[in-house]
Amino acid sequence: MNILRMTSALAVSASFALTSCGGGGDGGGIGGTGAQGTLRMAITDAPSCGYDAVNITIEKVRVHQNASAAEGDAGWSEIVLSPARRIDLLTLSNGVLQDLGQTSLPAGKYTQLRLVLAANGTASPPPNSVVPTGEAETALTTPSAQQSGIKLNTDIDVASDRVADFVLDFDACKSVVKRGNSGQYNLKPVISVIPRLSDAGMRVVGYVDASIAASTTLVSLQSSGVPVKATAPDASGQFVLYPVPAGTYDLVVTSSGHVTAVMTGVPVVLTAYTYVSSSAVAIAPPAAASAPRAVAGTVAPPTATVRALQTLTGGPTIEAAWAPVDALTGAFAFSLPIQAPVRTVYAVNPVTLVFAADAGAAGKYTIETASAGALKTQPIDVNAAVPPLSFSFP
Repeated sequence: MNILRMTSALAVSASFALTSCGGGGDGGGIGGTGAQGTLRMAITDAPSCGYDAVNITIEKVRVHQNASAAEGDAGWSEIVLSPARRIDLLTLSNGVLQDLGQTSLPAGKYTQLRLVLAANGTASPPPNSVVPTGEAETALTTPSAQQSGIKLNTDIDVASDRVADFVLDFDACKSVVKRGNSGQYNLKPVISVIPRLSDAGMRVVGYVDASIAASTTLVSLQSSGVPVKATAPDASGQFVLYPVPAGTYDLVVTSSGHVTAVMTGVPVVLTAYTYVSSSAVAIAPPAAASAPRAVAGTVAPPTATVRALQTLTGGPTIEAAWAPVDALTGAFAFSLPIQAPVRTVYAVNPVTLVFAADAGAAGKYTIETASAGALKTQPIDVNAAVPPLSFSFP
């Protein structure tokens, strides 16, 4: 069974305005009073890398107040999608959400969520599939999701006579894992659960230069080096990051053939959109003077994750790249910019954007691997060739 632990920056909960109430779950409510609330769920996605489609078919969303409750225990409440809904996750980026429905349930704190997917069986096309760029559609192996469901540890507060409105933020790029040269792919879900407090805010809007408005460009909001929301710009260069919990973030733009651009101090509030740039004043990372440096290695077990962090002079630390890990061999690879990243500070309604090169950070990264809650790191300098890296967890 896949057990996904959310980063603490994303493990958030809240109460919401009155919408509906009624029966559901075991009817116990808070302290056995029978008080009821409503849980409403939607799903969205970060951009995917190297795929033209990532399809999942959702049968139900289940929640329980006990984080260790088993599949057959009493006390589950669920949103049932009838018929099951096949969704291409790659259509849900740039602020697009797909509503999954709602259910009445006992008021209280829910600490376990399970996303149940349909079994592939012999159906054509398969309910859960991936289309690698330039290749044919192939079934996506999701054994735990088809049986007991993808299990998430959550912190969802459902108040009496109120609606708890949450979004499953599914990162398809980090969730699809190649299995060696078999031509097969596993689903290794990376999902955050984010409250949707208001359509009036929780949103960052901006533009990158039209010349880099491509699928190889990634825009993310990060907190202490942890991406909170990411997307690719549309054909005009516009990007929308939504929903994002209120707070202050670093905006990171990476694009093939360009240096990394960072805007620090980006505020997100509940009551208004945050605009970081416009079509007339777009973010335009400078072209790289040389090709990026290839960095490769292996990690054991192959279920571990691997990413490249870069610390700017005086902070912050950002995630500069994330590497898929082969599910059979544990192999991973990066292409990391050699040139210095550029940075600026957020300003309201900027009439120009001036990014300054951070020479002290040029080519310097830390490779971080994680497995079962344990971390291992290794600093590297891509100003010169980097020998193959090797990580191993007990």
